[in-house]
This record gives sequence, C-alpha cells and structure tokens, in this order.
Amino acid sequence: MIDGPYFVLTVLGVLGTGLVAGVFCGFSTFVMRGLGMLPPVQGVAAMKAVNVAAVTPPFMIVFLGSAVLCAVIAVVTFVLWPDEGAVELLVGSALYLFGSFGLTMVANVPRNDALAELEPGTPEAAAYWPVYLREWTLWNHVRTAASAGAALAYLLALT
Repeated sequence: MIDGPYFVLTVLGVLGTGLVAGVFCGFSTFVMRGLGMLPPVQGVAAMKAVNVAAVTPPFMIVFLGSAVLCAVIAVVTFVLWPDEGAVELLVGSALYLFGSFGLTMVANVPRNDALAELEPGTPEAAAYWPVYLREWTLWNHVRTAASAGAALAYLLALT
C-alpha cells in the first residue's frame, strides 16, 4: 500500500481532481443548460461574466494546483515505481493533465477567448452563442469524465 508523503500526495490528488470534476459536472449538467435557456444577449453576457470570475484564486488554486500535483505524482511514480498502484497513478495523472488541463487549454479557453471578443447584443454574438454552447459543453463533458476518471484512478491506487 502507498504510504507516507506519497499517500498524502495521492489523497490530495483524489480531492483536487474530484473537486474539479464536480465543478465541470455542474457546468455540464445545469449551468450551461440554464444559460442556454436565456436569450443570446443575456446568455453571452452571463457566460462572459462567469469566465472572468473563474480566473480567480479560489478556482485557479484547485484547477492549476491539481495539475501541478498530478505532474508531481507522475514524476515521483516514474522515479520510485512503487510495487502497487503505479499504473493507476500514471493513468490518473495522464487523464487530468491531458483530458482536463490540456483540453481546457486547447478546446475551452479558445472558445472563451472568442466569446470575450463579442459584444452580447450583436448579430455575431447571437450567431456564435449556440455554436459556443454546443462545442464548449461537449468538451466540458470530456473534461468532466477525465477529471472524474483521474480521481477514480488515484483512489484505486490507494486500495
């Protein structure tokens, strides 16, 4: 069984990736649906405000902190290669680093940046809004599954 500081890192990995999965799940299951029920001018304005609010210390500490933690877990696993849990630890790290953090950078952030350039009441914003909702939410579903999968893999490494 994993023990000592490595145990603490793994438990923190479960918590961090699980918390991020929960945030992403909330967005996939009701936040984006609720925003989609609004007229485009209101939905665009609300999502732009959410995107600004997301880049604040409370969420960024969990989101970026989990990425750093997953990278540390992966490096320590490669260096120490424990008798038990190595595969689960590497899978968990890969799921979060590529499926959650990496995907955020290549799929969700560019869409957020494109939305930020638009004025809520313009025809361009109204035309982009349904595309944004569909694509952003699709990639968010993937981020949710990857983050939850990372938490599960870390949890399995502890058993």
